[in-house]
Amino acid sequence: MGVGDTVTIAIPFHRGRDYLRVAIESVLAQASPDWKLLLLDDSGGGDDAEEVAADFGDPRLVVRRNPTNLGMVASWNRCLDLAESDLVTLLHADDRLEPGYVALMQELVRLHRDAAGFFCGARIIDAAGRARFSFADSIKRLFVPGRDDEIVLTGRTGVRALMRGNFIMCPTLCYRKSALAGERFSADWKQVQDLEFTTRLLMDGRTLIGVREEAYAYRRHAQAATSLQSDNLLRFEEEFRLFECVADRADALGWEEVARVSRRKAIVRLHLGYRAAADAMRLRPGRALEKLRFLLRR
Repeated sequence: MGVGDTVTIAIPFHRGRDYLRVAIESVLAQASPDWKLLLLDDSGGGDDAEEVAADFGDPRLVVRRNPTNLGMVASWNRCLDLAESDLVTLLHADDRLEPGYVALMQELVRLHRDAAGFFCGARIIDAAGRARFSFADSIKRLFVPGRDDEIVLTGRTGVRALMRGNFIMCPTLCYRKSALAGERFSADWKQVQDLEFTTRLLMDGRTLIGVREEAYAYRRHAQAATSLQSDNLLRFEEEFRLFECVADRADALGWEEVARVSRRKAIVRLHLGYRAAADAMRLRPGRALEKLRFLLRR
């Protein structure tokens, strides 16, 4: 393993001690031992992450506590700032890593020393950790460019691919801090900060490298922030706004095709229509109509 290939697994923790234990256990089970675990407690005292961490007694696990509740985006940025290694993954506290995740990221780093970030595929699991079907995630996989196992995203082609369908599962990303050059997630967003960040990196000339291998388990459940914000339309409001912002910047760069794809917002409209249909099937006509009205206004 090359010097500097230690991966810091940073967990920004807000709530859910039981899920947190599973996430920590998944780090301890990594096939590669070259990792550090940073647990950032943003629970505001509601859940004591330090108490959970103490049960494991591993010296590679360090706990830091935010002085006040900072929220998701600020906590993600603080994790990047606090990490002592150049390679950092932001593991969601309700997800888990597959045993080969760290070794896979280290192999990608070895092959692509100049890339800013590395990502992999993800299995979708439910609250109990069982395999779960996700329409949105299944559709997005269809937009992964090419047929090779390795995915290289650069410049206009990379941004266009993500605007067609954001197939990167954000917490699978392992960032190279030195290549980020101080860039961080924008506080202007509450739900789509990941897509804004990756498209911004690509537009600024960075490269992202991915593989299709599923080395991450992403948990979708009713109390997850993504589920709650999709149901109250915040996610879709931000997505429509972000896609317009990307289109405007693409126009400025002379990337006309990227701008056209972004302004169509096809993947966002498809997801919103699916959510409306799902509400109707669950006999929630009010929520279905709300989503349809939102869609027609756009």
